[in-house]
Amino acid sequence: MSEIEKPYVIGIAGSSGSGKTFFLKSFLDHFSSNEITLISQDDYYIPANTKTKEENRLYNFDLPTAINRANFYDHIKDLFEGRTVFQKEYTFNNPLLANNILEIKPAPILVVEGLFIFHYEEINELLDYRIFLDADESIALERRLKRDLIERGYDHDDVMYKWINHVVPSYNEYLLPYKASCDLVIQNNVDDPMIIQQFTNDIAANLRNRIV
Repeated sequence: MSEIEKPYVIGIAGSSGSGKTFFLKSFLDHFSSNEITLISQDDYYIPANTKTKEENRLYNFDLPTAINRANFYDHIKDLFEGRTVFQKEYTFNNPLLANNILEIKPAPILVVEGLFIFHYEEINELLDYRIFLDADESIALERRLKRDLIERGYDHDDVMYKWINHVVPSYNEYLLPYKASCDLVIQNNVDDPMIIQQFTNDIAANLRNRIV
């Protein structure tokens, strides 16, 4: 890709527990690393360990101000200009995990994902195609509990506190209002990988003509 050639930009956002991680993996697997690249809002969290222990317990990750918005946008623009981006991977406040340095290379297809990508006006206006993943609240909560308790080792009471006071209000204010304006809405209430696989198959097939 030449430095002046704008990538085709796909924005992917979803409620917590909507299956966004599996969707992204399935979608990216359709392409080589030279064809597609991913930049994730999650890697631009302002580090929770900069807060005191008391603040950190109730630190709200689900606010637009929890993200280094300017850096996130600047790196997207760098990719537009054909420049490789280096960003420290966020480990969700797990001190046992070392931070990897992500090397994000420009490619003809750029996937931008994160909770606030539609809410951030300067990022939303860069998107060519918007995908919204959603799930019923009871199903999303069950998936969130499984992830946070097992994979991230969080305390059950903390997970429930954040779900009620942070996650759901943030979804309702900063993501749900954009659902109707997205190009594709996927209601993912069934844990059937073939359903997601079919969606990604169809999207990838439609994109093939853009990179040949």
